[in-house]
Amino acid sequence: MGVEIVLEKDEMVSEIFTLKDFRFNNGEVLKEADVEFMTLGTPRYDENGVIDNAILYFHGSDGNFTSVRRISEVTGPGMVFDTDKFFIISLSALGSPDSASPSTTGLKNKFPSYDVEDMVNFQKEFLKAKFNIEHLKGLIGNSMGGFEALTWACMYPDSVDFVISLVSSYKVGGHNYALSRIMNNILESDPDYNGGDYELPISDSLKRSLKLSSDVCYPYGLSWDEYRNNMTNVEIGEAMAEFAEESLVQDVNDVVYRNNSSLDFDLTDDLSNITAKVLIIAINQDRYFPPYLDAVPMSKLIKDNKLVIFDSLMGHVGSYELNKIEGELEEFISEFRD
Repeated sequence: MGVEIVLEKDEMVSEIFTLKDFRFNNGEVLKEADVEFMTLGTPRYDENGVIDNAILYFHGSDGNFTSVRRISEVTGPGMVFDTDKFFIISLSALGSPDSASPSTTGLKNKFPSYDVEDMVNFQKEFLKAKFNIEHLKGLIGNSMGGFEALTWACMYPDSVDFVISLVSSYKVGGHNYALSRIMNNILESDPDYNGGDYELPISDSLKRSLKLSSDVCYPYGLSWDEYRNNMTNVEIGEAMAEFAEESLVQDVNDVVYRNNSSLDFDLTDDLSNITAKVLIIAINQDRYFPPYLDAVPMSKLIKDNKLVIFDSLMGHVGSYELNKIEGELEEFISEFRD
């Protein structure tokens, strides 16, 4: 079907675009807001010189622009996401390092509080300012990025043709709400956190708290079958230690702000606004967003949607394995590949 684009994280190069200013829902204004982004594929222009084949990719909570690698197995010339026919834009969301965030701006705990709608408007304003794009061919959102994709389609229904929700949900509740609260409780209760006005480099105490907060999430990454049947206790311990060590690249305020941004996320009453065609992709073994709690009820609230559920021992991380449902993806995308 074509040549897969191999996206190696270390080889992915971003650009920085600076918005003159960005206004948050709470009325606060951030001057000179940086947006980190990259593009793949080929822009196509209509008779007015406007790009009309753009797809916007939204990453998960601890990702950035490089997270577009999750769709790399079905991306490339002649593939599902045909880079000869689509122009794919991936950026680091509001609140993520290297885009405008508490750490990048140096504002720390003075950075404006934001929610998912702010994250959507941040990307929307970037597309207009940088590319003069106001209408997108599609949106693809993985995990928390799905919150943004669905929110966009609810807020601006006439601005997009299709949406793909990938291992995501339409609301935060239950264990997902609790996980975010527990992570923040660990970080904010550290004496060295100092209400978010902590010294840099962070203390050993804050490093320990970051590691503990990451430990909270580790059991939800892979399927429970993978943990129980395919990994020894020693291997799990080593993986947890590596996962915790990787968390140290994150800024504490960035984590706290990000977790707070979706605590009140709930599109139950808004999904009926969506006019785009929607593909909901879920994984049976996903412990963050079990299909029966998230994808299935969501599919009953959206007018024009298709629900695809597949198996992966990788659980929530199994969104890398889109080659397993390449046929279903091709069937959905083919009508949008002009």
